[in-house]
Amino acid sequence: MTRSRLFQITGVCAVAATIAIVASTNPSKAKAEDRDHDRDSRVQIGLNAAPVPLDTRGKNMALVGLGSYYVNVVGDCDGCHSAGPQTEYAPGGNPYFNQKEKVNPATYLGGGRNFGPLIPGSAPIISRNLTPDASGIPIGGDSFEKFVHTIRTGIDPDHLHPPCTGAPNANCIPHPFDGNLLQIMPWPNLRKLSDRDLRAIYEYLSTIPCVQGNYPGEDPHRCG
Repeated sequence: MTRSRLFQITGVCAVAATIAIVASTNPSKAKAEDRDHDRDSRVQIGLNAAPVPLDTRGKNMALVGLGSYYVNVVGDCDGCHSAGPQTEYAPGGNPYFNQKEKVNPATYLGGGRNFGPLIPGSAPIISRNLTPDASGIPIGGDSFEKFVHTIRTGIDPDHLHPPCTGAPNANCIPHPFDGNLLQIMPWPNLRKLSDRDLRAIYEYLSTIPCVQGNYPGEDPHRCG
């Protein structure tokens, strides 16, 4: 199995299940759907599974709970969007050591996991910080519209790993990979979700605590 294929599989396994629900543009339909979601057992399961305190003021609890269900129960977003296996769990809380699971809140969805380069000598792929910034907006202050655009197109809004124009180096991604697109992140699957699906992911991410993160060049004051 090639390294790039392994990365693709890792990303899909970690994030492909992060599916949820968002507000419909039809108000009456949205209210009916929200009532249905209030009766959805996955909402409460998701709320119970959230490994960190949530700030749910002004939030749609049905969306928050369902978003958490897919992020924390069905999917393993933290497996990629934390600093790595060594710090993903709190000391004494690693289930793979037959310990009672306890996620490390200091790294939860804060990004910084280094997957290495797709091709030796090229830019390393490092997971992004999904937690809210000081303003309470998740994913580095991205609006919902920007989040949807990123998932729909796969275009990296930060352009952190542009295509190489010459020999591969630590700041670019060489052909046949397209450095304009997010690598490893399974956006080809996630872009099939509806806007309402994506809203639940966004709603949940907006309730979790800010983590400073470990991505190179990240604002050292992003948490305020």
